Formats: sequence, structure tokens, C-alpha cells
Amino acid sequence: MDEDIKKSVIMIVDDVSENLMLLVNIMKNQGYKIKALPNGKMAVKAALNNPPDLILLDVMMPDIDGYEVCKILKKDKRFESIPIIFVSALSDSFDKVKAFEVGCVDYVSKPFDSREIGARVKAHLTIRYLQKKVERYNSELEKVVSEQVKEISKGHLSIIAAMTKLAEARDDDTGRHIERTQNFCKIIAEELQKKDEFKNIIDDNFIINIFNSSPLHDIGKIAIPDRILLKPGKLTPEEFEIMKTHADIGRDYLKDAYNKLTKNSFLKMGVEIAGGHHEKWDGSGYPMGLSEADIPLSARIMAVADVYDALRSKRVYKDSFSHEKSVKIILEGKGKHFDPIIIDAFLNVEKEFNRIRENMGDI
Repeated sequence: MDEDIKKSVIMIVDDVSENLMLLVNIMKNQGYKIKALPNGKMAVKAALNNPPDLILLDVMMPDIDGYEVCKILKKDKRFESIPIIFVSALSDSFDKVKAFEVGCVDYVSKPFDSREIGARVKAHLTIRYLQKKVERYNSELEKVVSEQVKEISKGHLSIIAAMTKLAEARDDDTGRHIERTQNFCKIIAEELQKKDEFKNIIDDNFIINIFNSSPLHDIGKIAIPDRILLKPGKLTPEEFEIMKTHADIGRDYLKDAYNKLTKNSFLKMGVEIAGGHHEKWDGSGYPMGLSEADIPLSARIMAVADVYDALRSKRVYKDSFSHEKSVKIILEGKGKHFDPIIIDAFLNVEKEFNRIRENMGDI
């Protein structure tokens, strides 16, 4: 460590040449590299151009005094951790409180003992060296943690993808429903982001999260019996009540995982979407009969994406609808099934929906 400290550059500023040369000789004898300057203006310019590791600064100078030099330098973030030591003659009117207020870390009085000033300089350079070492360590640690978090996140997403594919595999008719609705949700969220009422709600993280969590919307179907999930005809009222429980099951399952495992934002949104994508704006949906803004925004977006794709898809009990007819049906649900503002956003991007549906048809 001592060898590293000896490589430090010390700036010495004093308008009295005798004092300046005395300090230069003392610091050179200690093995440091020196920058010597005779006034405050030159010191400020030189320091800002190439910051030193420590500054020995005279207080009383004719152009701008040491207080002002220190104040100017400390406005630059690069000087937050660079120690500035004031040098003051006993006859100077030296305000110690003011010195610390403007950012100095220590002071020595003239005439000074070479051993004392050498010890003070070394102490502050050692502190700075250790601070920089900690900063480098923290930076490296942040990189390692960041990479680990990324790997964990990838792992979570892979598990979620596997789970959703498992749910999807039980329903032969869904095809690429999950992938299409992912893209539909992202497009609507991006369109809503342009609106004033959502600009503080929908940020880039919201858009990333809804893309990653929307595949979880029907995860609860894993628990629905095959005789109901795969029934080729229309469900009876009793069977439909069982089918409706997939929203509760999905929400509760994901909420338990969120509380016990990760508490990350995309899984939190998955809870909202799984439990709320069958709620309706007028309160007639399920499982909780929520209405209007009580329905999470992510679930309100998912509702539009889910219904559009269902309308466009062929089922054993119905033919697929055209894009135009699907848009018409969704528009009829404005203010009843769907959030009116989200429908307005959907109408702005409905051609993009059609393009995605045509390019990502059932396979």
C-alpha cells in the first residue's frame, strides 16, 4: 500500500515563494509527485483540468483565497473524495469552522514541522487510497451481483415459460395464444404510455414486466380437470363455475410463490393478471366482481389482448372471427367489459394486432 501511496500527486498552492518551495521540498523528500502553483486562479484551472490526489492549500492569497478555491473545487463531483488540507500562518485570521464548511479535511499552521505535515498528508492519502479500494471492490461486487441477478432472473423466466407451456399443452386449441397475447399486451402498454394519465404509471419496467408476466394469465388451468378443460362442446353452468376457478387458483399459486420466493415485480404483476384478467369494467366479471380502476391496470390490458385472440381463434365449438368482426365485438364491450381508455389505445394499434395474428397463427 505504501508504494501505491508514494505514487500520489500532491498539488501545493501558496503565493509566498519561500513557503511554496519549503512545502515542495518536504513533499519531494517523502517521495510524492508535486504540482506547485503560486495562486488560487491557476490552482483551480490546473486542478479541474487534471485532479491531483491531495491539495495543500494556503488560506490567505491575494486573488482568490483558499476558502474560495476549496468551494469551487468541491462543486465538482471528482473532488468529493480528494482531501484538501489548509495551510495557515499563526498570524492569519483563520476561521476553522468556515474551513471545514467549505470542504477541507485538515489544517496545519505555519511554521510547521516537516514530520507532522508529512504524517498528516500520509494519513489522508491512506484514507483516500482505502476509499478508492472500497469503491473498486463495491463496483466489482455490483457487477458480480448484477450478473447473478440476471442469471436468477433468466432462471425464473425459464421456469415460468416451462409452466405456461405445460398449461398450454393441456389445451390443444390454444396454439400460440401465449406468444401472441404477450405481444398484444406490450403494444397496448406502449400506446398507453403516450397518454398523460399513464405516463407516471407505465414506464419501461412496466412494459418489460407485462411482456414477461402475461403468459401467466391462465396458469391456474393446470388444476382444471381434463373433462372440463378439453370438453369439445359448450360447458354446463356447473362446469363453467369450475372453469372459472382457474383465476383464483392461478392468483393464489403465484401469490404464494411471490411471497415465499422472490418478491420480484414481474411475478407480482403475474398475480394481478392471473387473478384479474376475467374481471370486467362494469363489475360483472369474475372471480371477485371488481370494477373500473379496482381492476389492476395490467389485468385490464390483458383482458383486451385475451379476448381479441380468443375471437380470432377457431375452437371446436366456434369458427374464428375476422379481424374486423373481432374489433367490432371488442368495441361493443367498451365501458362494459373493457376499460374505455384501453379500448381507445387498442383502436390506435388494431392493425398491428392483425399483423401479429396473421404472422403468428395457430400451429
